[in-house]
Amino acid sequence: MDGQSASAAGCGSHGWQNTTASNHAQPGLNRVLDALSAEQRPYLVRGDCGFGNDAVIREMETRQQPYLFKLRQSPRVKRLLQRAFTRRDWMNAGQGWEGREDSIQLAGWQQSRRVVILRRLLKQNLIATQEQQGQLEFAFVDRRQTKVYEYAVLVTDLTESILGIAQLYRDRADAENGFDELKNQWGWGGYSTRDLARCRLSARAVGLIYNWWSWYTRLAFPESRREAITSRPLLLSAIGRSTKHAGQTQLYLTPMHAAQKKVERGIENIRRGLRAVRQTAERLLGHQPWDLLVRYIVAQITQSPWLPDAAIPALAGP
Repeated sequence: MDGQSASAAGCGSHGWQNTTASNHAQPGLNRVLDALSAEQRPYLVRGDCGFGNDAVIREMETRQQPYLFKLRQSPRVKRLLQRAFTRRDWMNAGQGWEGREDSIQLAGWQQSRRVVILRRLLKQNLIATQEQQGQLEFAFVDRRQTKVYEYAVLVTDLTESILGIAQLYRDRADAENGFDELKNQWGWGGYSTRDLARCRLSARAVGLIYNWWSWYTRLAFPESRREAITSRPLLLSAIGRSTKHAGQTQLYLTPMHAAQKKVERGIENIRRGLRAVRQTAERLLGHQPWDLLVRYIVAQITQSPWLPDAAIPALAGP
């Protein structure tokens, strides 16, 4: 939960998967929301189709907590889509999507709720498959004669425009990129032992290394965040040589990556940052070097002054 929104991990479109995540997550989510004051509440709670069910929605409505969930492809949702696709009042929803507003009351719901229907025309080459007498056949879809869309139906109590609703849901994917990176690029999961202490140790070790590497790459490239799948080959493909002279240790790196100029620029940013923090830490005895380094990196990202306000008079002296 980031102060603006709480994003819940969701599920696929298959019916047997649609309640597992919400059944396990909802009690904890309710406790978190109940423990927050009105000023601390998130702007909205977002979730995939696993959370787009009446039980979760009613909990949000009871707490007057704005929500934005995706609905699974139930028969009534599909009938709504069939009616909507013949309409001509589709509006721009950004990034190639079109949207229109409607309402729906699904089975078991006590009331109808606002939904936003989104669709986007698929542009890539398509192949349709079907099974005939035990043999799988396929045919290329002629885009000149057939239009194929992907779509989503979102249920919400927000009053934002269709474009705003679509963007809020797209932002959910950005909020979950960190979890995807931890699982698929750092191996944060799939532990084979039932020993809780060992699992916690492994998880904390991965989380700590991920945190260190994330700060390190932002020190090298403050203009953008880079995931491990690209940053590790970029910054670790080098041969290092250490030399000592006059009490100083020099580290020489020879990049082996094809993007050598980019690597050199990143290493130079790292060298400049470490030097600035080292020189400053010697004069600011009340501050930890790690705190100063994080403050420096954040300042490079936001293009703002990085020294603590209380430290400026001390540095201005002789």
